[in-house]
Amino acid sequence: MDYSNTAVIIPCYNEALTIGKVVDDFHRELPGAIVYVYDNNSSDDTSQVAKQHGATVRHEPRQGKGNVCRQMFRDIDAVCYLMVDGDDTYPAEAAKSLCEPILNGEADMTVGDRLSNGTYAEENKRAFHGFGNNLVRAMIKWIYSYSFDDVMTGYRAMSKPFVKTFPVLSEGFQIETELSIHAVDHRWRIQDVPVEYRDRPAGSESKLNTVSDGIKVIAMIGTLFKDYRPLKFFSLIAIIFAIVGLALGIPIVAEYFQTGLVPRFPTAMLAVSFMFLCGLSLATGLILDSVAKVERKQWELQAYKTYSK
Repeated sequence: MDYSNTAVIIPCYNEALTIGKVVDDFHRELPGAIVYVYDNNSSDDTSQVAKQHGATVRHEPRQGKGNVCRQMFRDIDAVCYLMVDGDDTYPAEAAKSLCEPILNGEADMTVGDRLSNGTYAEENKRAFHGFGNNLVRAMIKWIYSYSFDDVMTGYRAMSKPFVKTFPVLSEGFQIETELSIHAVDHRWRIQDVPVEYRDRPAGSESKLNTVSDGIKVIAMIGTLFKDYRPLKFFSLIAIIFAIVGLALGIPIVAEYFQTGLVPRFPTAMLAVSFMFLCGLSLATGLILDSVAKVERKQWELQAYKTYSK
């Protein structure tokens, strides 16, 4: 297969220890592909090592993986985009399996699944990363009714229409979650491809902070839930208001029917306020759902134009 229209895109921050091997491996596995390394303010020799091994090196001054991906997607023109981390945790031998469904027009995004074969559980030594991945998978399944095998993987291939119509909103490690939700919400064709996983070599340190980055990922899911599924989002809020309002109001109504009096007037007003907020939330959800449908139609038309190019 011809890989001359394939771009291997590698966001990097202080990966001098591993980036040379990563570049060599992908040059070997995808002959003809262009390997791009985007240096995100590294303080080591990442750029120099990548250049020595034949990569096209560019620099992104805005810190964060999401910022790097945004610039890569804007800069690079290709038929297939293979994104991988520069830490040598993903095998280049799986590159063909990820790229071929894209190049053959069978998928718009292929996802390198580290979990199904158990290698991530065996190799990963960072506490709570597996739990966090499963939590995010469960949230996406509940909200969007789609089950990813591995939602947080940094190893995935994407088609040109997918990349060129994907609005990057995140700045950091939320980018993988954002990619996954965008693919599901906009009904792109997704394929999971099992891949082996190996932990970072000695001396290589993860840039991911389990707690702070995990909170950012969950916040990103909430934001996209509100933007993509506003009726469901605000209906849940309305249910909460309704439960509180009914809990406060039912005893007062029952007492009124028994005595004809409303002795706890402030509580009654509070119950009415919560029921008003319930109705307001439902109305907000309905309005924003209509807006979201219009935006979806506009996006679909833009996607058709991108496909035709």
